[in-house]
Amino acid sequence: MKHPILLVWIFLWTVCAFAQNPGKSTQPNIVLIISDDHTQQAISAYGSKIAKTPNIDRIAKSGVLFNRAYVNNSICGPSRAAILTGTYSHVNGFLDNDNSSYDSSQDQFVNHLQSAGYQTAWIGKYHLGEDPKGFDYWEILPGQGHYYNPDFIQMDGKRVRKEGYVSDLIEDAAESWLGKRDPEKPFCLILGHKATHRTWMPDLQDLRKYDDVVFPLPPNFYDSYEGREAAKAQDMSISKTMVMDYDLKMYANDSKDGNVTRMTPAQREEFDAYYKPIRDELAKANLSGNALTEWKFQRYMRDYLATAESMDRNIGRLLDYLDAENLDENTIVIYVSDQGFYLGEHGWFDKRFMYEESFRTPMMMRYPGVVPAGMVSDHLVMNLDLAPTLLEAAGVKIPERMQGKSFLPMLKNPRSKGREALYYHYYEYGTHSVSPHFGIKTDRYKLIRFYRRVESWELFDLEKDPSEMRNLYGQADYAEVEKELKAKLRQLILDYGDEGALKIFETDISNR
Repeated sequence: MKHPILLVWIFLWTVCAFAQNPGKSTQPNIVLIISDDHTQQAISAYGSKIAKTPNIDRIAKSGVLFNRAYVNNSICGPSRAAILTGTYSHVNGFLDNDNSSYDSSQDQFVNHLQSAGYQTAWIGKYHLGEDPKGFDYWEILPGQGHYYNPDFIQMDGKRVRKEGYVSDLIEDAAESWLGKRDPEKPFCLILGHKATHRTWMPDLQDLRKYDDVVFPLPPNFYDSYEGREAAKAQDMSISKTMVMDYDLKMYANDSKDGNVTRMTPAQREEFDAYYKPIRDELAKANLSGNALTEWKFQRYMRDYLATAESMDRNIGRLLDYLDAENLDENTIVIYVSDQGFYLGEHGWFDKRFMYEESFRTPMMMRYPGVVPAGMVSDHLVMNLDLAPTLLEAAGVKIPERMQGKSFLPMLKNPRSKGREALYYHYYEYGTHSVSPHFGIKTDRYKLIRFYRRVESWELFDLEKDPSEMRNLYGQADYAEVEKELKAKLRQLILDYGDEGALKIFETDISNR
C-alpha cells in the first residue's frame, strides 16, 4: 500500500462528513398531487384558452408535460387503485365505485418506499375506503367529502369537522405534516384534492371569476351519436342529466342539500348573495330547449373552472413551501388527475368513456437534475406507470406484479421506445348508463368493444377524426386495420391476464 496516510485521511473525512449529516438521504422526496375530474381542456399548460392555471403550469415549466397520458379505467376509485398498485383493475380488485371494495393491504408502491426508509402520507380525498395502509400518516375525506367545512377521518378513526374551504384545508394539513416529519429521512406525500368533482362549489373568493366569460360551445355539443349506440344510451348530458339545484345551485327554496347546510351563517349569506340573483334572472328568462341547455352549459363551465381556482392556488402554496424549506431541488413533484372530463364535448359532463376527453388525463412531472425544464413528451404513458416510475427514482426494485412500466428511461432518453398501444377497461354498470367496455388505442387508431347494456364494436381513425364522431367498424376500407387491431387487442388482453375481457372478446356479436 503506497499511500497509507492518504487513505487514513479519506476515511476520517468520510466519517466526519457522515457524523455531520447522520441519515442524510440522497433519495428524492416525492410529492404526488392527484386532482379529481380535472381535464386537459381546463389547464393552460395544455393550451387551454378558457382557463388559467399558473401554479399547475409551474410544474410543467420546470419539468416535463406529458401530452399523451391516459388512464386504465376512467372513474375515481379504480384510477387511484391503479396509481397505488401499478396494476389494472382486474388485478387489484377495484373494478368500479358501485360494487368494489379496495384491499388496502395489497402490494402498493408506498409499502416498498416505507421499506426503503421513506416516510409516507396521504392527505385529502382517498376514495378507496376508510382504512389506508402503507402510510405512516393519513388524514382523509370520507367518500367524496365536501367543499365547505369538510369532515376529515383521522388515523384513530375519529371524524373532525374543519371550518374552511377544502382545498385550503388539505394544503394546511400537508404543510403541518411536512413540518413535523423527520428531516433526515426522505418522504412521499400524496395529496388528494377534491376539486374539481361534481357538484363544483367554488371558494367564496372565486365565485365571480368567470362571470364575464362567454364560453364557446364545443363543435360537437349537439352530437346526434349516429353510429355509436353506447354513446346514444348514456345518461350524462348537460341537457337532460345535469340537475338545476344539485349541480347548478338553482335552489327553488331553502335547500336541505348537505353541501350548503354545513356552511356557517356567514358563508351561506355570501353564497346565497351570489346564486339567488342568478336564479331570479333565470326565472324571468323562462328558457327552454336549446336556450336552456346552453344556459346550463355556461353556468357549469363557470362553476367548474372557478372550483379549480382554489386548487391551483394551493398547489402554488405547496410549491412555495418546498422552495422556502430548500426541498425543491431534491423533490419530485407530479400533478395528475384521476381521469379526464367532458366540458361539453358530445354534449356531456362526467367521464367513463374511452373517448379521448375522459380517457386522456393531465400529467406533468418536475424532477430537478434528471428532467430538464420545459420538456414535452409525446410518449404514450398511463397512470399505472407512476408506481414503477417512482420506485425506480427511489432506487427501489420494481415488483413483478406491477403491470405499469417506468417512464424514467424515456425521460432520460427521449428517443427511447415507449408503449406502442394502450389497453383500457371500464366495468361500471349503472351510473350514467355507460356500457362497460374495453379497447385498444395506438398512435392513430382506437378500437372499442362495448358489452352488457350495448353490445357493439367501434373503430376510430384519430388522424382523420380526432373528435371520434364517425364509427368505422365494419367498413370495407378499414377491414385490414380492424383485423390488425383485434389481433393486438387480444394480445394485450392475454398479456395483462384479463380473462373476463377475453371471454367477451371471443363472443361473436356480428349477427346482433
